[in-house]
Order: sequence, then structure tokens, then C-alpha cells
Amino acid sequence: MAPLIVLLVVTALARAVGALGVGYVASWPAATAVGLAVMFIMTGASHFFPARRAGFVAIVPPALKHPGALVALTGVLELLGAAALLVPLEVGRLRVAAALSLAVLLVAMFPANIYASRARRSVHSPNTALLRRTAMQCVFIAAALFVALAS
Repeated sequence: MAPLIVLLVVTALARAVGALGVGYVASWPAATAVGLAVMFIMTGASHFFPARRAGFVAIVPPALKHPGALVALTGVLELLGAAALLVPLEVGRLRVAAALSLAVLLVAMFPANIYASRARRSVHSPNTALLRRTAMQCVFIAAALFVALAS
């Protein structure tokens, strides 16, 4: 639930700052990019905090090999995507590519959420019910697609 709150609050704050005249966040897509970036910094960094990392490793479906490496890889991809979301559009289309890539990453990581909802493996594992997690994941994907398509 915390990532959703971060996304919504930071996006609203960024847009409010844009309404005060800061051009960088003068549109909803730009403000949403900032909200997503902060959210992905939070979630990406959590892949490297020992207790959270153990929970993420525990929810990697057993069919996937090297769960520790996959958790590290997804954390790095989230952090890189967050950084790219903050690159102004004037510099190039990196923000669009990052938003699309993060939407794909969210879809690719979703099987771990399904597995987690069915097999609690660790006290540190994410424990959001599948229906709620699916709804949040849809919001995250929609926000990423909004940034990509409306930027």
C-alpha cells in the first residue's frame, strides 16, 4: 500500500508545484513521472535492504532460478527506470522509454505477487491480498503508460 500512497501523494505535490509555475512539473504526465520515480526509488532500494530482500527472494516462484540475482536485477532496473523518468523530455525520449520499460517490468514481476498470495514464505514477504495487489499493479501500469503515451 505504501508505494501507491507515495505515487499518489508525490504526483499531487509535484502537480501543485507545477501549478505554482515550475515548468518541469507543469503537466500531469510530468508530475506523474516524478511520482513514479519516487515510488520506484523506494521500491527499487528496498530490494537491497536485508529484511525486505529476504521477503522478495522468498516470493520468487520456484520455477525461476537464481532468485537472489533476480531480486537484485529487478531492484537495479527499478532504480535505473526511476532515474530515467526524471530526465526532461527536452533531452530526448528517455522518459517515454523508461515508462514503457517499467510497465513491462511490472507485468513481468506480477507472477511473484501471485505466488506470494498463495505461499507465504517469510515473515518479511509482501502480504498484500492478490485482489488488492492486482488493483495496485494496474494503477502502477496505467500511470507508467500515461507517462509514456501523454508525454
